[in-house]
Amino acid sequence: MAGGAPWRRLRGRRGECGVLDQVVAGVREGRGQVLVLRGEPGVGKSALVEYLVERASGCRVLRVLGVESEMELAFAGLHQLCVPLMGSLDRIPGPQRDALSVAFGLSAGAAPDRFLVGLAVLSLLAEAAEEQPLVCVVDDAQWLDRVSAQTLAFVARRLLAEGVALVFAARTPAPGAGGDPFAGLREIAVGGLRDDDARALLESVVPGRLDERIRDRVVAETRGNPLALLELTRGLSAAELAGGFGRPDARPLAGQIEQAYLQRIGALPAAAQRLLLAAAAEPVGDAPLLRRVAERLDLGADAAGAAEAAGLIEFGTRVRFHHPLVRSAAYRAADPAVRREVHRALAEATDPASDSDRRAWHRAHAAVEPDEALAGELARSAGRAQARGGIAAAAAFLRRAAELTPDPALRGTRAGAAAQAAFDAGSPDAALELLAAAQLGPLDEPQQARLARLRARVAFARRRGGEALPLLLDAAGRLARAGDASAREAYLDALGSAVFAGRLGGRTGGREVAGAARTAPPGALPARPTDLLLDGLAAWFLDGRAEGGPLLRSALGAFRPDAGGGSGDAMRWLWLTWLVAGELWDDEAWHWMTEQAVRSAREAGALNVLPLALGYRAALSVHAGEFDLAAALIDEADTIAEVTGHSPMAYPALLLTAWRGEDPRAAELIHGAARDATSWGEGRAIGLEHYLVAVLHNGLGRYRDALGHAELAVAHEDLAVHGFALAELVEAAARADAPERAAAALGRLEDHAGAAGTDWSLGMLARSRALLDDGPGAERHYREALARLERGRIAVHLARTHLVYGEWLRREGRRADARGHLRTAHELLRGFGAQAFAERARRELLATGETVRPRPADAGGAAREALTAQEGQIARLAADGLTNSEIGAELFISPRTVEWHLGKVFSKLDVKSRNRLRAALADA
Repeated sequence: MAGGAPWRRLRGRRGECGVLDQVVAGVREGRGQVLVLRGEPGVGKSALVEYLVERASGCRVLRVLGVESEMELAFAGLHQLCVPLMGSLDRIPGPQRDALSVAFGLSAGAAPDRFLVGLAVLSLLAEAAEEQPLVCVVDDAQWLDRVSAQTLAFVARRLLAEGVALVFAARTPAPGAGGDPFAGLREIAVGGLRDDDARALLESVVPGRLDERIRDRVVAETRGNPLALLELTRGLSAAELAGGFGRPDARPLAGQIEQAYLQRIGALPAAAQRLLLAAAAEPVGDAPLLRRVAERLDLGADAAGAAEAAGLIEFGTRVRFHHPLVRSAAYRAADPAVRREVHRALAEATDPASDSDRRAWHRAHAAVEPDEALAGELARSAGRAQARGGIAAAAAFLRRAAELTPDPALRGTRAGAAAQAAFDAGSPDAALELLAAAQLGPLDEPQQARLARLRARVAFARRRGGEALPLLLDAAGRLARAGDASAREAYLDALGSAVFAGRLGGRTGGREVAGAARTAPPGALPARPTDLLLDGLAAWFLDGRAEGGPLLRSALGAFRPDAGGGSGDAMRWLWLTWLVAGELWDDEAWHWMTEQAVRSAREAGALNVLPLALGYRAALSVHAGEFDLAAALIDEADTIAEVTGHSPMAYPALLLTAWRGEDPRAAELIHGAARDATSWGEGRAIGLEHYLVAVLHNGLGRYRDALGHAELAVAHEDLAVHGFALAELVEAAARADAPERAAAALGRLEDHAGAAGTDWSLGMLARSRALLDDGPGAERHYREALARLERGRIAVHLARTHLVYGEWLRREGRRADARGHLRTAHELLRGFGAQAFAERARRELLATGETVRPRPADAGGAAREALTAQEGQIARLAADGLTNSEIGAELFISPRTVEWHLGKVFSKLDVKSRNRLRAALADA
């Protein structure tokens, strides 16, 4: 290795070392730093991590090592990171402290809010950084347990004004692999060395002269992988290398490197091999525990020395392998019987009082025969894991509990519970595997039906239309025939699936499922919200809107928190109640249900629901004209979906794009999203696509195009699409001089809006009537529309009503009256960011003879700089009187970051105190 500049000690890594130096410099200046080092095994990520640690003088360094055998134990990685900081636990807010204590098993309590856990880790790191810059390195991050990986990615996205660096070293994901929690973070790809550096490295470790052809072949076959170059030549003579007899074979590179380690491990004495195996099976590097295990296995004092002399492991205050592949090689190479013996020793050496779950885990790996006592202990560990929010860990414990359960019936029950836990944890493939195991046991008809329902729900979670619908309907029928009370909820799932399948559902549509649902056992008394929802939807599809509308309004009311509706039910059925509220044009229901869902999902840490709740809240914000807030909510939802590995929700962003009307690719984006959804049978996306494109074209004044898309949208009565599309159709047809088509659409809208009976629906109906009327009748309808729409949270529709009213007044020759409405429409629409509709209003104003002045923000020069979406959120919360800590808790950022943002807000709004924020925001 060359001397001189520090980066020269890592051959060929000048660029990577420069980036790491910038990370250290930034954290010393108090700026949060995040970096992901990506690369294949052996490419040098760990060496770069060591370089970073060496360069971080004056900083406190915390290290975490992802361990493959701990991937199913929730919070294991976070525990490694946070244990050195637990002395500061009492300095973070109480709710955060309690959540972290429960997560780490330090105290008992309900399942912790996952967001509070993330915020607690952020606060703990920020507190430590107040004393000294903090550098946290996570090696082998791809093997972190899911909860820890998600939480650390959550923290990484919120580092800004804290002197904290988070650096992850992770393998490059396999092609097509999903669910990468670190996707989107700043990263650099660590590739193989260039040929000249690789040749120099190879020659530095090979004794004697190396044949150039052999050297070039080795470099080519290892693709410049440093570890392969170093390890694959170890133990080979110069003659073998010179003749090419030791060249790497054609196996995958990771396998080659691991094979080299296997050979070195196999050359060790048996005692040293067993000690390596014990260290590999014990993931946290607990040296005292390993000493106790060595005594139990009677390994002798020379075992550790032999393993260290082979350059495979270091035994200090903490046990560290030379490379993560040594750990995997040591574990996989062991004979299964020896592996069980080592796990048994680890279990016996683990304190049952302080670490009962890990002790049970080791006992489970040591077991050969079914053992009900051990299976019961694992089931209890699963319960504790679930209470801590570790659903994936609970699934792992239940899986092994099922495998060790001697009674076939109980084994099937536990496998079914494991399948449910795996599904809840977002692992549908594991859930299906466990369902297959559960169905091998002796099950009665209700049990079989419940498993069938879970299988159908897995299919629905993956593909909301298509194949899920017949499975859900069959499961619901089986539960109904068995007299199981869950049949009603199963039919509700099936009805929801029929709604999403839409026009692609074939012969099985909403009417067919609703008819079957009426055969379900009667619901409990008093009726639950879900019972009312099922009865209302069945009536809506079978008996018509007039009969179903009142029942659905009662059902929505039953979900309200002030009516006793549980937050669990509200979150579980949000995807369906949102559509029902949209079908009823009930913006007030949209408001309280999304407010309740967002709050409940945050409190419960329900990451599978929170992005959906935020997305629907964003959609409501679009209708309310709060486009910046909608963008911020969409960004948060997408971030959470990215962290958790879920697909982002496309609808809110596309709705915002359609209403803004300024992206030349808007129609293409909407069509692409619909094409993706219909590929898996979600036919409702077809209606939604054409409705959104109709909005887009109506805004741009392309009424013929809008008419064509609106007619395609209403070709099927998609829930929460059909009514909105009818209103677009009436406007487009009226403007495109197609009165017959407009009148036909108005007739359908009268039936739809009348059944809903809300101010929103009746206001849109009045506006649509006005578009097809003239004289006093038209004016009366316009005034009614304005009066009704002013009462709701639907400012964009109110602004559009001012627009079409003003357009009508201008055509009537009443220019002075027209200017007032057109000016209102222009100011509102431009303020929202609805650029296409605002431009329509501007053109009409010009036609009345009025000069439209650009607002200050358009004029440049002395205009104030606009707030970002997050700055706007923080400013509004600060204006409402929240402290920095309270704002941080609300938005999941640290108080220091809140302070940093507020400094920018004060500068942009030219205020010096929070007392002026409300007025300044109103002025802006």
